[in-house]
This record gives sequence, structure tokens and C-alpha cells, in this order.
Amino acid sequence: MSKKLTSRAADYSKWYNELVVKADLAETSAVRGCMVIKPYGYAIWEKMQAELDKMFKETGHQNAYFPLFVPKSLFEAEEKNAEGFAKECAVVTHYRLQNDPDKQGKLRVDPEARLEEELVVRPTSEAIIWNTYRNWIQSYRDLPLLINQWANVVRWEMRTRLFLRTAEFLWQEGHTAHETKAEAIAEAKLMNNVYATFVENFMAIPVIQGLKTESERFAGAEDTYCIEALMQDGKALQAGTSHFLGQNFAKAFDVKFANKEGKQDYVWATSWGVSTRLMGALIMTHSDDNGLVLPPSLAPNQVVIVPIYKSEEDLKAVTEVANSILSDLRAKGISVKYDDRTTQRPGAKFAQHELQGVPLRIAIGPKDLENRTVELARRDTLTKETVALDNLTTIIEDLLKEIQKTLFSKAKAFRDSHITEVDTFEEFKGVLENKTGFVSAHWDGTAETEDKIKELTKATIRCIPLDAKEEEGTCVLTGKPSKGRVLFAKAY
Repeated sequence: MSKKLTSRAADYSKWYNELVVKADLAETSAVRGCMVIKPYGYAIWEKMQAELDKMFKETGHQNAYFPLFVPKSLFEAEEKNAEGFAKECAVVTHYRLQNDPDKQGKLRVDPEARLEEELVVRPTSEAIIWNTYRNWIQSYRDLPLLINQWANVVRWEMRTRLFLRTAEFLWQEGHTAHETKAEAIAEAKLMNNVYATFVENFMAIPVIQGLKTESERFAGAEDTYCIEALMQDGKALQAGTSHFLGQNFAKAFDVKFANKEGKQDYVWATSWGVSTRLMGALIMTHSDDNGLVLPPSLAPNQVVIVPIYKSEEDLKAVTEVANSILSDLRAKGISVKYDDRTTQRPGAKFAQHELQGVPLRIAIGPKDLENRTVELARRDTLTKETVALDNLTTIIEDLLKEIQKTLFSKAKAFRDSHITEVDTFEEFKGVLENKTGFVSAHWDGTAETEDKIKELTKATIRCIPLDAKEEEGTCVLTGKPSKGRVLFAKAY
């Protein structure tokens, strides 16, 4: 199975596309630009969801659900937001079909069933949510309002890639309302930090926290905080964003509250989200030419047991030991699968589990039963060892922790070695063309320079790092004064 994968060195893009399909994560659908997330891919997304949901609730947030459709008049109420998404909107104009009088057995849109007002299929939910919040918020006692929604959104895309860019995708979107500006900014920073913690601790992907420039920030936001990750091909990927919205949406939807002095004031807002795009980040950060490499925290099966046998008697004896291992590991909270399919030979099973990134594989045969040992194989290093049955549970617990740490360390070492400081535009272009990765360079703070650099190199400012030092310098392109370095990269 894995031998059919194009290598990363030969064609990284093709390797990614093949891996998503061959590892049974997702596939294209009959709807142009939309994907089918298959059970194995969805199981990984469910693990992401479960952990994030726990983190949201631990920080005081509650889940709710809002309509998929947004009346056009509501959608256009916050001008910058509407303008930013206008070209990506799918719009419902009619509410009924009828039999086509000219084509037997076919349907057509009923021309008499035009909606009085068009409905936008949500590309994001600020409009419908803030229109609702107007009814929920009257007093400072109703604040803060901390709501999250798990949903699907539609952003019409012409050039699509599974998980990275599809017309419909799954995500969560948080929308919060606050009494003061300081509280809202603190919330935006908090949630960006929650994302960074999740991506680093569970996905084993190192990220840089930063602020977006004005031209890169969310439409309708006053500030956008982000986490940026680096993929193995040296391209950056925005892994999550958290927006301080000021009072823009409160003013657009007239969301006021009576403050402690009894005066009317507009609330302060945030929104924040991550999506199934994280699946793309997970694949491209850790996987290799043999297939997926999954961190144990997110692997649907952390351990797989494969029986080796020649006779039914062998299988029966191996299964007895396998079931004992199974119950011991499950008692420790480890997810484990016993692959006793009779339709596949052990070699084919090994290849499949390697392709699908199962962190640890146990093989047990008659000789192992005699010696009270098993063969234990690591997916991340592709190494095997013989392990005594008596110590197996403890060894596996320790190994899973080690694999999680190793994957993060390896990705961080790669990322850190691909952050390059430059002081001239020639150096800047040289790094992008040859070394790739993040380029740390001075920028004069203007959108014109940002646009020109993008036009000349296809690199964008990924973020102004939150831990950036104030450092006097000159812009890498214009030579004008600069107060600090920003991170540029080509990006997904």
C-alpha cells in the first residue's frame, strides 16, 4: 500500500493528496469543491473536537446552535464583514422545485417560489449571532456572554484541496460579548492561547502566536490574533485565529446594555475559530513517505494487535493472550484494536496500519507465546523490539508519552531551523527560493510594501510575533525605518 505513495521529495502536493485518500481520511464528493470525511478521518476530528470542547468548557464557554441561513439584510449590516466574504457566498433564492413541463422526469426551480429576501448560507455566523444577542443582552448582569458553536460553513472556493480548502468545511466558532474593552481583548488572547496549547500539546505541532497585519486580519475585526505553524515543505499554515471585534458588531446590530451606572453602552466582542484545516496541518507536519504518522493523543487506535498464526489452534491461543492485553491497555485508557480479520494476511495488515499512522503495533505468534514475549513496532521511528509480556502495559504507556514528545521535538527542531533572519531583499528572496520557511525581516508598516513583497515573492506577513523584540532597523524592501521584525512565508 505505502509503496504506491509518491515521495515528498518528488512531489509534496501529490504526496499529500494521495495520502489523504489512501489512508482513508477523506475523498472528493459528487458536489464540486466539497469532501466526504471518511470514518477514520472523522474519528481523528472527533478526538480534536472532544479535547477542544473540554478546554472551551473549562474556560467558561457553553455550546449553542444558530441557523445555517442568514438573511441578506442581516449579513450586510456590518459592512467590512459583508464585503470581506461577499465573493465567497452561496445564496439561496428560491424555496421550491417543480416538475419540468419541457423535460419529462426532470425538475426545475419553480419561478413563482422566489424568496422575498435572499438567504446567505453562512460563511461565518457573526451576523445571525449578533442579531440574536440583541435580545439576550440588556444589562451588565447578562455579561460576559461566552458562546461556542460547532457547525459547518460554506465559502465558495474554485481551487480546492481536501481538508485545506473546501467549499464546505467543519469548524467551531466562538462568539463572546463583554462589558469592557479590556475584558474582550483578554478573551481574544485567552482563546488564542487555548488554541496554541491544544495544537502543541495534542497535535504535537509547534506554533508561533502573533498578530495579523491590517490587510491580513479578519473582516470586521480591530485585531486578529493567530497561531502559525510550519509544514515540512517550508510553507506556513494558519492553524487558528482569535479576533478582537471592538464594538463594530454591537453597533451594527444595536447590542446595548445598561452598565453599573445605569447608562446605555455598546458591548465589546470577540470571535474565534479553528476548522478541519487542522487535519491538513496534522498530516503535513508529521507524516512520511510510508504514510500517516499520528501523535498518540489524536490517534483513533493508539495500539493495534496483529495475530500471526498458521492453524485455528494457533489463532485461539494468540487471541486469548491478545484479549488479556486488550483489557489491560483499555483499563489504562489506551485505545487499542485487535485486528483478527481473516481476509488479510499479516503483511497487508502491517502495511495498512503503517499507512494509517497507528503509533504502536503488537505482533503475536506461537513462538511469542512460548517465550511470553511480543514484537512491538513504533510507527514514528519504524523500529521494532521484542518485549516481555509481563512489562508490556507499562512499556506501552511510557512509549506513547515518548512518541508524543518526540514528534513535537522533531517538528520544533525543523521549525526553529527554518526561521531565518535577513537584512536585504536579495537574502529574503534567496531564503524563500532555496531554504524556505519563515523569514524574519524588517517591514516599514505600510500595506503598499506588504502588497509589493507579496507580488514579487508570493510571501505574505504571517504574523507580528507576540514575543517580538522592539528593534530599530530598515525595511527589507524600501529601506524606510522599522521598529521590529515580522515573519514572512509562503503559505497554504
